[in-house]
Amino acid sequence: MKILVTGSNGQMGKELQSLSSLFHNFNFIFVDVAELDITDQSAVENFFDQHKFHFCINCAAFTAVDKAEAEADLAYAVNVEGVKNLALACLKYQTQFIHLSTDYVYHNKQNTPFKENDPTNPQSVYASTKLAGDKIAMEILPSSMIIRTSWVYSSYGHNFVKTMLRLGRERDELHIIFDQIGTPTYAHDLALAILTIIKKVADREIDISVLSGVFHYSNEGVTSWYDFAKAIFRISGINCEIKAIETKDYPTPAKRPPFSLLNKGKFKTVFNLNIPHWEDSLANCMKKLENVDV
Repeated sequence: MKILVTGSNGQMGKELQSLSSLFHNFNFIFVDVAELDITDQSAVENFFDQHKFHFCINCAAFTAVDKAEAEADLAYAVNVEGVKNLALACLKYQTQFIHLSTDYVYHNKQNTPFKENDPTNPQSVYASTKLAGDKIAMEILPSSMIIRTSWVYSSYGHNFVKTMLRLGRERDELHIIFDQIGTPTYAHDLALAILTIIKKVADREIDISVLSGVFHYSNEGVTSWYDFAKAIFRISGINCEIKAIETKDYPTPAKRPPFSLLNKGKFKTVFNLNIPHWEDSLANCMKKLENVDV
């Protein structure tokens, strides 16, 4: 089983690399932009022609939400054109496409967890380009698997957990938004779930056809950024006072969804997988970060 992972230097790419040794029968090829520019259609097609992949896990994305407002062309190139190129190559070479997307595509006034068929309403360049990428993947290759996730963090890369640890050690007080509600996703958990699904296909426990369509994955439970930060400091023993503020008190170039809980019922039912609670996963990540300079 030959698997291509794009965006290998990001949080998800790094977590997939860390888990790859557990899946002995899989042949992984990890690439980032230096090895494969997904915005270059001919380069993508040549790469697929050379390797003949069974699966492509696309972790490559322009994820700098605020920066995307000023660099819309680059965000579009990576999040839409790049996805299009990968989907076309997967179609031509009969590769199963697994593409990672975001809760930001919804951004509605809904107050119950979003299901995969709920209306989308992107409110930023990042969200709009991610939704466009989802749509073009499904148009080109209806068998594509789109996984929408939220609030991703890891022991790798830049993320909220590592930022809170750094700032909490530097400052006596922080102001954190309390009126944005969602669920953190430990990238390690999502990476393991994806590889487990591929193994289930390889072992013929499930048919590859069930992978098609949109799925949601985040850890279980619900929190706010304020409570997430409180949990980080409680686990780490950092003594930093946190004061709750509203979104309007911390304006950003790109709008964030006020509510982005994802209903994971479809994912759990189709793949028969349990999803850890966010607090348990945060504790696991924090153990990895104990001796890491954040």
